Parts: sequence; C-alpha cells; structure tokens
Amino acid sequence: MPAVRKVLVVGGGIGGLSAAIALRKRGVEVDVVEVNPKWDVYGVGIIQPANQIRALAAIGLGERCVQEGYPFEGSRFFDSQGNLLADVPFERIAGPEYPPMNGITRPRLHRILQEAVKESKAGVRTGLTVSALEQRDDGVEVEFTDDTSGRYDLVIGADGLYSLIRSLVFDPDLEPEFSGQVVWRYNVPRLPEVDRICVFQGMKRKAGFVPLAPDLMYILLIEKPPSDSPPGKKLPEDRLAEIFRERLAEFGGPVAEVRDRYITDSSKVVYRPVETLLVPPPWYRGRVVLVGDAAHATSPHIGQGASMAIEDAVVLAEELEKDVPVHEALEAFMRRRYERCKYVIDVSARIGRGEMDPSLGIDAAALTGQSAVVLAEPI
Repeated sequence: MPAVRKVLVVGGGIGGLSAAIALRKRGVEVDVVEVNPKWDVYGVGIIQPANQIRALAAIGLGERCVQEGYPFEGSRFFDSQGNLLADVPFERIAGPEYPPMNGITRPRLHRILQEAVKESKAGVRTGLTVSALEQRDDGVEVEFTDDTSGRYDLVIGADGLYSLIRSLVFDPDLEPEFSGQVVWRYNVPRLPEVDRICVFQGMKRKAGFVPLAPDLMYILLIEKPPSDSPPGKKLPEDRLAEIFRERLAEFGGPVAEVRDRYITDSSKVVYRPVETLLVPPPWYRGRVVLVGDAAHATSPHIGQGASMAIEDAVVLAEELEKDVPVHEALEAFMRRRYERCKYVIDVSARIGRGEMDPSLGIDAAALTGQSAVVLAEPI
C-alpha cells in the first residue's frame, strides 16, 4: 500500500493544481491552500511545448488545452527587420492526435486547472496559507494562518519563486537571482502570418510573437534594461505603453506594425524582471517536497517554465503511487527531475547571455531546436 494517502498542496498555481489533479487520479486525499483570496492569475499567455502537452495528457487535460488554445508547428527566427533566418519545427511527441506546440492564455489555462481540481473533489481553501510545520516520522502537523490545523502524510510546496515553504523548511537564504534581463508582454490581435512562435533578434534585445487563439497573440520583448532603468526601479505605470514602444524602436517589419498600432494601453503591459533559481538537491526535507518555481525557476527563453512544473506533478504522483517508503519515492522523484530541470535552466541562461552579448556568438535557434530533442525524451 502506498505510504502517502493524504497530501497538502501549498500553492494554487500551475504546479500545485497539476499535482492535486495527478494525485486525486490515484485516489490520494488532497487539500490545496492558496494565499490569494481571489485565486486568480496575472499574465498574458503560456507557451505549451510538446513535452508539456504530453504531461497535460497524462493528467487528462491535453485535449482540452489544445481545444482552448492555438496549436502550431514550431518556431521561426528573424532579424530585427523581419527577414527569415531559421525555421525550427518540432515533433508530435505527445502522440499523433496532439500538435507539436500550443499557445494558450494564462487565465484560460488557470481556469482549466481550477475546474479539473474542483471536479476531482480535492479540498480547496483560499485566502490562507501555512503558519507552521512540525515534522514527525509518520506525518506532518500543519498550522494554518486561519488558526486551523491538519495532519498530512506529505506537504508539497508549490508556492512559487518566493516560496514560504522553502523558507520555513529549507534554507531561508535561498533567494531568486536576477538574470540581467527584463521581459515585456502585451496581448494584441493575431496577425494572419503568425501561425507559430516568431522571434526577432535585435542588437541586444529580442522581440517575439506567440499565438494564443485564432484572434489573439502576445508580443514580447526581453532585454537587458538600460542603466537608467534598472529592474528594481519602478517604472511610471501611466507610461508603460510609451516606454515599451521606445524599447521596440530598433525593430521594423511586423514588430513595428504591432508596436505602432496596438501598444497603447499602459494598464495592459506586463513588465517583470527575469529571475532564476535552482535549489540544490534534494528538493525534499523529511515529508516536505518542493515543485515548480519553488525548486527551479528558469528564464523564458525556451518556454519551459510551466512545462517543468507540470512534469514535476506527473512524476511525483507516479513515484508516490508505488508501494515504497516516502523517502524512497522522493529520492526517485529527484533522480528523474533534477538534471532535466537543471538542463532547462542552463540552456535558457546561455541563450540569455547571448542576447546580452552578441559577441559570444550563441545560436539561439540551434539551442532551441536541440532542447526540443532533449526534452522529447521520456520523463
């Protein structure tokens, strides 16, 4: 009989909800707590590479995500004026019925996961989190910020880049690192020619389009911020659209068309520093384990952040289903996850360094294609 029959998931985002769904499919009792009382998300869209679609299919959501998103074949790379440099197709590794890639809005993916968790009959409480943990040999005693408590066989920390569970149970000094770049995003009407990811390489900036629906895409810009605008400096909220347009000034072709026609509303601009994190192994202490950004946060260069979180959920559920002690299941989880997640972080960081310093001669298109081959391997 599996040693884990009741689990607490801390965090109601992509990784936490995926873990709840995967565990409920195996008959595990699951409670989810989410500190955000609205249980909503902030963002524009998510790239879903083939390995993410495969992981979503494993928890029964692959088809639904594709139906509500925009399936496509791969990526194209251009210079700053829109001249084609490379075409990178991807394989249908999730099966012939699934596309090589998919784009979907962040709120739509969140709703799909939320509905699946509710349908699974997992317990969900919002507006609270963990206040204290006490580990014992046979379980974890948990106190919550609403003065309730519970006992669990396992606690999953899926509470993001600035994880409370990581600070409580692991090293509180483990903090994300600034990568040197910031990213801008904005939803706009999809151009007819944008039928896959389109990447436009500037001198020290990269712009791109990601299709999200038949009528929608987002434009992105990733850059090393100017010295007079470091990531810690708060930009004036009423000028974000104007500043975004200024940062896109070197681009011509379709980027210029979108810049001049659509980027007008500062309230719709999403601007964030790119931060990364890799917690040293193991990602568990006793009966507490970290997944997703709480354990490994990557830059967005190969679009694998959400994929790694969903894969974590699938693998963790598979290992916990086995009739082995908890520490053996968690060690098996680490063997399957650490090097793969580290690879994603390393490749993404290498592409980012090449964008900030073109003299390094780093071929982003080649690295993107190679990573797709590596990540097509079974998880």
